[in-house]
Amino acid sequence: MAILPIVEVPDPRLKTVSTPVDAVTDETRKLIADMFETMYDAPGIGLAAIQVGVPKRILVIDLQEEEDEEGNPIKDPRVFINPELIDPSEELRTYEEGCLSVPDQFADIERPDSVTARWLDENGEQHEERLDGLLATCLQHEMDHLEGIVFIDHLSRMKRNMVLKKLEKARRLKAA
Repeated sequence: MAILPIVEVPDPRLKTVSTPVDAVTDETRKLIADMFETMYDAPGIGLAAIQVGVPKRILVIDLQEEEDEEGNPIKDPRVFINPELIDPSEELRTYEEGCLSVPDQFADIERPDSVTARWLDENGEQHEERLDGLLATCLQHEMDHLEGIVFIDHLSRMKRNMVLKKLEKARRLKAA
C-alpha cells in the first residue's frame, strides 16, 4: 500500500468526469487499498479516485463514528465502485462539509438527507441500500467528484471566492 498525493483545487483534473470501472481487478483492489491508506493518513472520511489523479468511478468512505475503549476510531471501510443514486429524499439536511482537495476549508452544503444507492464492492458484488445522515451526505459529496464537481461549486460565487482566497492565503503562509 502507498500514500498517494492528493489533487487540490484549482487542479483541472478535479473537473474531470470519471469513467466507469469495466471489471474489478487486482489493480482496482490495489488502488482501493492505496486510497484508504491515503484517506486515513490525511485524515479524512471519504476519497474519490480522481482526488488521487485516477479518473475512475471509485470512492472509499469510512466515517469512523464509533470508538474503542481507548478512544481510537473503529474503522468501518466502505468501497463504492460505479455508484448510482436512486430516489433522493425530498427532505434536505445541511452539513458543514470539508474536502481533502480543498484543505482546511469548510462550508455548509444542503443535500438530500437520504438516498438509495446502488454500487459494486471490491469483489465486484452489487449492492443496493437506503443510506441516510452523514453517510448519505458523504456519498453524495464523493459522487460529485466523479462528475467533476467540488463541494465549493455548490456555493454562491462570492462564498466560493472567499473560500478560494482563504485557501490561497493558507498556502502562502505555509510556503513562507
